[in-house]
Amino acid sequence: MTAKAYWIARVTVTDPAAYSGYQALAPEAFAKYDARFLARGGETVTCEGPEWQRQVIIEFDNLAQARACYASAEYQAAREQRKDACHAEIFIVEGV
Repeated sequence: MTAKAYWIARVTVTDPAAYSGYQALAPEAFAKYDARFLARGGETVTCEGPEWQRQVIIEFDNLAQARACYASAEYQAAREQRKDACHAEIFIVEGV
């Protein structure tokens, strides 16, 4: 059985109006690659390290699918919309 994969993102929005362009485009990429949101926003408790405004965990069926979503034209167009609208760290990790 292939291990699932996860995007883990930490985001602080600095320009909500500009960030809305990302929010309008990103769902197309996530739908195309069958992404499932496990956590998006909501209350966060930072135990160690810097605080971020939003935490996001997105599940994919496998690592190849998660990587393909990030590299897709659809996601890269969305990413372009958020580049000056937030601070973000995004990781892709393979599950166990």
